[in-house]
Amino acid sequence: MSHLTYNKLWYETQAILEEITQIDVEQQSVKPTKDRTGAKYIVSNLYVKYLVAINNLDQCYDQIVQPQKRILIRKILDNTIGRFLEIKHELVNLDLSEFNYYDNILLENKLLPMDVKVIIPRHYRRERIEDFKYKRQFVEDVLKKLGYLEEEEVEPPMTEAEAVRLIQIHERARQGRLRAQFMKEIRLQKDKDRAGKQKDISEYSRAAALKIQRIWRGYITLAKISRRTTTEICISGMLPPSTTDVSARLKAEKVKYLRHDVQAEYQKQFEESLVREKELVKRYETGQISERIKDEIRTWYMAYKTTTGKFPDLPSEDSGGSALIFSRGGIADSDIVSKSSAPSSKESKGKKDKGKKGSKEDETKKKKPEEDEDLGFKMAPSNFLADLMVCNSEYDELWKHMDESSNPLQTHYLEMVRAAKTTEVEAELRKIIDEQMRNELENLQAALDRDRAKKSKKAKKSAKKGRRSGKKNKKKREKDLTPDRTLESLFEELVANGIIKKYPETPIYAFCGERSYAAHDLREQGKDPLPSLGDIRQVIMEYCILPLGSPMIHQNSPLVRSLLLTGPSGSGKNMLVHAVCTEIGAVLFDLSPENIVGKYPGKPGLIMLIHLVNKVSRLLQPAIIYMNGAEKPFLKKVPKTDKSDPKRLKKDLPKLVKGITNEDQVPKTSHNVSELYTCQLSSWGISAPAL
Repeated sequence: MSHLTYNKLWYETQAILEEITQIDVEQQSVKPTKDRTGAKYIVSNLYVKYLVAINNLDQCYDQIVQPQKRILIRKILDNTIGRFLEIKHELVNLDLSEFNYYDNILLENKLLPMDVKVIIPRHYRRERIEDFKYKRQFVEDVLKKLGYLEEEEVEPPMTEAEAVRLIQIHERARQGRLRAQFMKEIRLQKDKDRAGKQKDISEYSRAAALKIQRIWRGYITLAKISRRTTTEICISGMLPPSTTDVSARLKAEKVKYLRHDVQAEYQKQFEESLVREKELVKRYETGQISERIKDEIRTWYMAYKTTTGKFPDLPSEDSGGSALIFSRGGIADSDIVSKSSAPSSKESKGKKDKGKKGSKEDETKKKKPEEDEDLGFKMAPSNFLADLMVCNSEYDELWKHMDESSNPLQTHYLEMVRAAKTTEVEAELRKIIDEQMRNELENLQAALDRDRAKKSKKAKKSAKKGRRSGKKNKKKREKDLTPDRTLESLFEELVANGIIKKYPETPIYAFCGERSYAAHDLREQGKDPLPSLGDIRQVIMEYCILPLGSPMIHQNSPLVRSLLLTGPSGSGKNMLVHAVCTEIGAVLFDLSPENIVGKYPGKPGLIMLIHLVNKVSRLLQPAIIYMNGAEKPFLKKVPKTDKSDPKRLKKDLPKLVKGITNEDQVPKTSHNVSELYTCQLSSWGISAPAL
């Protein structure tokens, strides 16, 4: 398909997004409702339309070659996926089930189930394929080094003489088979002729032969007429041919991969132009930009002095510096004046105390009715909706009505690059100039004080340099038990002990199965149908794979620390674990009771094991911590035949799960750690509170 096709698809997708974001924003401000059916209808509608938008945006991002468009599409795609995951959790809260069905929404919007199929964005794997290969090769190299993985013997290439000899052997064998078949047919024919001479054909046999001939001739005549009629209909275009010509499909696939090559080439040119334009802006426009910024600041503080009789303080660098004054969302002059004339400490304290007392009284009054009454359903605030609206506005301003007839090859726009780099250089210069202007304001204020025969006092810098509070929401770091060891040595140790395992590459769609087409109607009848294989696959993608594809999505989407897969033996639990690892390129840590038996013995050994898993899993993210038989640590009574000491991880397992947060990310990799558990259906005899 052409560039125009994908640009049109993006345009149509943006129209869908504008519609649903408007509905979404309205739902954020509505009052809580107790009508769960109506709420489910609205949330399901958002879910379906966001999913359609994700599938379209994924296709656009995969095939559009213009680098500046791809940057914006990626932002929109990430925010849309994040909002989709938030809507998924809202739908789960409404249905009180992980499996959701919305056939009524599909009928209203005239959509097929395949139109709302949850897919894994192509860039999740394509943009990190080198990282995937490196990690897998790393595991294989360690296993080979330790002797756990036998190297595949590469057979030497066949010589020309051996190849000729092999062809001759097979050709002589083929001729021998043909000769034997020919001789067999001659022998059978002779036997048949000999039998025909001995017996006379009776009248019944002759009549039967005539009947068979008549029926056969009628059949082949009808078949000829049918074929001729079908051919005529095909020629006239009234019926498609029974055989599909795959040449067009193969050509489309080839063009798709060629577009990937063009993307890489255009991206390289775009990055080179970024560096080149920044150097040009620094070389030729630094002086003009500096003078303009200084003039703006001087005009501002002289106007301030005329109004108040003294010089103002520039906002601190952490607050945004002078850019805060001149930006749209910056503080106005009147605000600065009111801030400078702050009330006395006694008045402020009195107001604060009164405010605190009043707020406490209000809270106590409000808490009682809230606790007693269920206010109903209301959508939770979104971490993605505001950014999605900003991206939609950027599309409307830049790309919606742009005439691209002068850029048929869809290369980058140099004017946009120059404008972006000018803004970037201006921001860098503004930090330097702000510091100079702070010194200038300090000197001017000191001179003003001297003129007024006051004691020279240095301007207070409390407003200039924003004091950073000592308290920070820092995550409590655990003590590093292996500070002097490299990642390779820790990794090698875990591989040698079988904690890190090599897994078979299994795509998620190898877990075959369709979504349930009857579940929606059954739920309308008050029944609770079992999910189908396709439903299970979709939930795995929504909870495990989609959140891990982007650091921004994972940090802001609802956190899923762990997932429990339960079912009988052979139902595909381990296959799903391998599929998740394959799709996100994860390292697999196996903490199953039978796998760690006899390894890292005693309490110090267990502490070291948990430390190694925590440390290495965060350094080699994304990582999956897997436990087969997750019910065993919580058994009330361990069977005497079980020698794996399953209760060994009973206390440490909850701590391990609670330690997983949205911030469990490493620079450059930017993915998190998740836990997957599998257990059998026969999990009775378990302590429920502990589980």
